[in-house]
Amino acid sequence: MSVAEPRRIVLFRHAKADWPPVTDHERPLAERGRKDSAVAGLKLADTGIPFDLALCSTATRTRETWKIAVQEFPHRPKTVYEERIYEASPGELIALLNEVPDDAQNVLLIGHNPGVQGLTEVLSGSADEDARERMSSRGFPAAAFAVLSFDGTWKSLEPGVATLLDYWAPTE
Repeated sequence: MSVAEPRRIVLFRHAKADWPPVTDHERPLAERGRKDSAVAGLKLADTGIPFDLALCSTATRTRETWKIAVQEFPHRPKTVYEERIYEASPGELIALLNEVPDDAQNVLLIGHNPGVQGLTEVLSGSADEDARERMSSRGFPAAAFAVLSFDGTWKSLEPGVATLLDYWAPTE
């Protein structure tokens, strides 16, 4: 993989979770979350991005979202379950992405709000106006994802260097 080729990051919020009497970290997906995970997986596959690496929070709802969504992919990327994604701030998520090996061109991060939306906003120095408008009007609901692109190494990823290329959220 050449550093001259733009890198892509897809920031994917877990699907709708249920509220059983368990810790927040152990909350499973709701029925709607399972359905939305499959639809999001199809939409992610439709982007045509050949993901090299998926970084997934260790929370139950993110692991379940990923397990369902990845079934729609033409090939399964290497997956790393990373506890630092849970409750991470945008700055903490950037620090994590700075550790990604440079042979990974396209990375999918499956996480939580407000971190995922905040990271999208912090990284996006520019944007496709249609994608920006859709994200502004919808926010970042469960199972939404944003596609960003940037030039350089993962260590050079910092606020404002990326372009928001696309945004998708399930219908209400």
